[in-house]
Order: sequence, then structure tokens, then C-alpha cells
Amino acid sequence: MKLGFDNDKYIRIQSEHIRERIVAFGNKLYLELGGKLFDDHHASRILPGFQPDSKLQMLSQLADRIEILIVISAVDIERNKVRQDLGITYDEDVLRLRDEFQHRGFYVGSVVVTHYNGQPSADAYRRRLENLGVKVYYHRLIDGYPTNVSLIASPAGFGKNDYVETSRPLVIVTAPGPGSGKMAVCLSQLYNEHRRGIEAGYAKFETFPVWNLPLKNPVNVAYEAATADLNDVNMIDPFHLEAYGNIAINYNRDIEIFPVLDALFTGIYGHNPYKSPTDMGVNMVGFCISDDEVCNEASRQEVIRRYYAALDAFADGHDVEKEVSKITLLMRQLGITTDYRRTTVAAKACRDKENASATAIELEDGTIITAHTGDLLGCSAALLINATKHLAGIDHSVRLLPEKLIAPIQHTKIAYLQGHNPRLHTDEMLVALSVLSQSDERCAEALRQLPRLNGCQAHSTVMLSEVDRKTFRRLGIQITCEPVRKHGLI
Repeated sequence: MKLGFDNDKYIRIQSEHIRERIVAFGNKLYLELGGKLFDDHHASRILPGFQPDSKLQMLSQLADRIEILIVISAVDIERNKVRQDLGITYDEDVLRLRDEFQHRGFYVGSVVVTHYNGQPSADAYRRRLENLGVKVYYHRLIDGYPTNVSLIASPAGFGKNDYVETSRPLVIVTAPGPGSGKMAVCLSQLYNEHRRGIEAGYAKFETFPVWNLPLKNPVNVAYEAATADLNDVNMIDPFHLEAYGNIAINYNRDIEIFPVLDALFTGIYGHNPYKSPTDMGVNMVGFCISDDEVCNEASRQEVIRRYYAALDAFADGHDVEKEVSKITLLMRQLGITTDYRRTTVAAKACRDKENASATAIELEDGTIITAHTGDLLGCSAALLINATKHLAGIDHSVRLLPEKLIAPIQHTKIAYLQGHNPRLHTDEMLVALSVLSQSDERCAEALRQLPRLNGCQAHSTVMLSEVDRKTFRRLGIQITCEPVRKHGLI
């Protein structure tokens, strides 16, 4: 995979910048974390070289100074809101996040339940967490939030919230997903710290949009595509432009809320330490891009990937028509269509030639490998076989998986597992290849090529099964699918 991002530099300068911000606020900083603290696959896709856990790697430099505070909304608890990428509820994800942070050596101080209004489900959740030894605090709904500043910044507003006891200079405020109330928790803590004579600070740690890249840079456009469901819009920060005469990029929600934040900061401290929403950020990503074109190309591919994901969701019956329209407009801004993606064109050509479902993958050197559904393998499994054989220098005519091995597996799938499709999925094919690798060096060599598929682009002419999608994700292959369901055994 071609790299366009210096991860080591990012870890170094980002941690230094956060240290500077802590010192600037008297050694107590609440850092609101936007996006994912780990498993940030969006960033790793559009910034090749950015590791999915880069933020955790960076923060590990400050681990002895960090306390993590996890936020969850009582509203999300009550309606059992699900994190779509993991398929688990937000309340379960809080426990997952806590375990993950602690496993990595971070101190998780407490959980804050926001938007609390006496919900029985929130009370039950609090009891569950306390039985596990977790400190839980309530932050309540405030009438007129966020515009009624005089009420919010008063004993009847933030003053009614539980004061979250913290013990370390850097408090990372994170949540399972958007809309949890992270910013309100930070502001409430600033108010209540101030009442206790502690002048704590606030900053935002968001990766995108990248403030020091142009507005229409593909990296920033890819962020808009990723948040099409929220209808986020990248904008020039007018407050930053007025204060400094420099262009900086932010997004609509932060810009719209800044006058309110300005009033809240003034209400708490008597002044606002920030002149713009961009000032609040600590994002150093833009200084760590080592190859603009590599990142731009990866971002164009990501926009198309998001487009196909939205199309597939629409085909599955989800109400995402607005997302499809939004991403279509973003593709026009970039001057690209789905045909810009070479694998899309190649897979369709293979489908038309073979009259069967087809896939294509672009290897690191630009070589396009195709495959189609056959009697023994689905098109996804066939693609992995063809790609690894090519990389291993094995002639295409060589059959690594003999029919006598595949036939019993197919029989089991149909006769005992009540399956309808006898063809091997990707995971089944890889298991079979692994068994053969003990006695066949060619199979072993093909398996050794799998890491070389990480970061490659691929396309399917049909919507793949979840098991095939998961296999591609685990291999780091960025797969897109036409919004076409499989019919019969094609």
C-alpha cells in the first residue's frame, strides 16, 4: 500500500500540542473527542499510513495524565440505540469501550448519563454499572439549551448537574456515538469546576474536516460523504477569518454553535479564551500528510465507496435517499463517477463476458485481477484465489483447491446445514486452503500473499453476504458492491 501519511510524526506532534494546551489552561483540560478513539477506519482509508488506533497510540504518550470519561444519553438507553458498525446497543458499547480502554492501560474514571429526566431505564442502567464498580453521574435536561445562556450558566442550569469528580489533568470525554452530549458535559464541568475555584479549560479533538486543507480538498469532501446521514457541511470558519485574516475549514454545526459557546464561556469565566471554533481544536493531522496525491486519490475512492454503501442500504429498504443525493453531489464536485473506480469497470466487464456475478481487485502495482462465480466457488472466494495466485507467481491454470476436497464441504452445507448455495464463501475457501497448505507449498505460498491485499480496492457486481464482507474488511480490502441482490445461485 502506498503511504500518504506519516503516523510517527502525527503521534509525536499531536501529543506535544495537547501537552501545550493542558499547560495553557492551568493544568486541567477537558478534551472533547469527536469520532472514534480507536478503530478509526475512515481515517486510515483516506490517509494511507494512518493507523486505526493512532489516537490511542498518541494518547498513550500521556497515559499517566489521562482520565477517560464516557458519556451516554438517557434517551439512547431508553430507545436501545444501536451502533450500526458493531451491531450492539450504546449501553453495551459503553462497557465495551471501558474494557478496551482499561485493557490498553488507560484509567476510566466514570460514566455520565446525559439528558436525564427520570427515565427508569437510565436508573436501571446506573444500578447495573454501580454493581460493576463504575461511578455514574447524572446530567439533566436544561430548558432552552443551548441558547438560554443565563439559565444554563447558573445554579438552576449546570449547577443542578452532578459534579463529576476527576483526578487527572487531562480528561478525555468520549461516547459511543454522536448526539450523546459530550460538549454539554465538558461545559457543565467547566462551570462546576469554576464554582470550586478551578479554572479548567476545554478543547476539541476532531480529525475531520482538516482545518488547514482547502475547503474542496478530497480529504475534506470525504468527510462530508462520511457524515451524509448528519448532513454536515464543510465551511470556511467566518470567525477565524475575521479574527486572523486566515482561511480555516470547519463544519456547520461547530460554526453555528460558536456564538452560544462564546456566551457560555463569557458567562462562566467572564471572557472567552477562543476567537473561533477552529481555535478550540487541537487537530494536527494536516501537518502529517506526506503525499498529497496519495491521500487525495484514497479520498476519491472513499467517496465512491460511501456512495455504493448508501445505494446498498437503499436497496435493503433503508431511508437513505437524501444520503445518496448528497454523495452524488459530492462526486460531481470532485469530477468523478463510479467509472473512476477501475475495479468497477473491470468487474462489470467480467460479468458481461461470463454472464455471471463477478468481482475485481486492483493490486498495489495497478494490476487488475477479476473472477466470476463458478460451480465450486462464489465470485468473492474466486477473487481471493486468483489474486493470491498472481502475487505468488502461480500460473492461473493451476487449481489449488481440488474438487474432491470442495465437494464434501458443499454436501455438508446443503445436506446438514440447510443451505441453498453450495459454493464456498471466502472464509470457507481460506480454511480449505489452510488445510492444504500443510502438504502443498503452493497453497502455503498463496496464503502468505494475503497481507499484500491490505489497502487494495475491490468491487462486486452483486451485494455480498455479510460473511464475505467481513472477510474483506479483516483483510483490509476496500470492497464496494453494486446494489444488486443475488438471484438463485448466480
